Amino acid sequence: MLTRRSFLQQSLLGSGAVLLGASGCQPNVTPTGLKLSLAQWSLHRTLQAGKLDHLDFPATAKGKFGVSAVEYVNTFFGGKTMPFKEAGKNAKYLNELLKRSRDEGVDNHLIMVDDEGSLALPDDAQRLPAVENHKKWVEAARLLGCKTIRVNLHGEGSSADKKVASIDSLSRLGEFAKPMNINVVVENHGSDSSNGAWIASVMQEVGMSNVGTLPDFGNFCISHPWGQTQDPCEDMYDRYQGVREMLPFAKGVSAKTYDFDSKGEQPKMDYKRLLDIVKQSGFEGYIGIEFEGKNQPEEYGIRKTKALIERYW
Repeated sequence: MLTRRSFLQQSLLGSGAVLLGASGCQPNVTPTGLKLSLAQWSLHRTLQAGKLDHLDFPATAKGKFGVSAVEYVNTFFGGKTMPFKEAGKNAKYLNELLKRSRDEGVDNHLIMVDDEGSLALPDDAQRLPAVENHKKWVEAARLLGCKTIRVNLHGEGSSADKKVASIDSLSRLGEFAKPMNINVVVENHGSDSSNGAWIASVMQEVGMSNVGTLPDFGNFCISHPWGQTQDPCEDMYDRYQGVREMLPFAKGVSAKTYDFDSKGEQPKMDYKRLLDIVKQSGFEGYIGIEFEGKNQPEEYGIRKTKALIERYW
């Protein structure tokens, strides 16, 4: 832990890096108090096709969509030039990203962390290395001026065993992140983590101010039929109830959308109802635009999502 931090600090000093910390720009706040961010996953097809470089994402968010806060996905760090598992340790790369975001006046809000191991495994021998793997992204968030990393509570076993494992993992990461003023949040993302009451009970047990949730308007499918990873859903948790249950611990909200209908609405959900739930909770953080449609262009989906949020907010 100390060695990794010392390495980062020495690398930054040696490279003549820009000053670290928050980007210093003004949040993207509308007159109604709405704070919007853009989730990088909204452009995952474009990024995976090599049509957009990760380093250019801040400029794209601001210049193309008028959004001045961003949510990164860790698997896109480095693009084709660097394995993403090493990107969190690469001070030169992180400082280039920080410089570009500052040049554009973009606030680095969050890093979504995937593929670093399962944090809800009851087996400590498998789970604790995953906890360690996530720590480099806490440090990367600090260097970029992000306030938050998003993790998943994936694992195997009974709900009770996964809960115990999740509480331990989040407590360890929360303690590690606390001196750096970084939040660690959990998104509803399948299995028990898509059960709002289960997530809320985990948060209550952890009881740390910098450990919370990232309610996602989608992702409330607890289980799919055997062999399926998408629709249809076999066991769907009530999304409106789930958002309500997660909001007291929220450090952000992921306003997920799928393909739009001809009226610019979401056929799978009552979007106005969801945003009303968020407003009535008193939540004042960022609401992330996250388009995940399959049949419509990503740029179209992002603009439609932004318009839908603004219309009902």
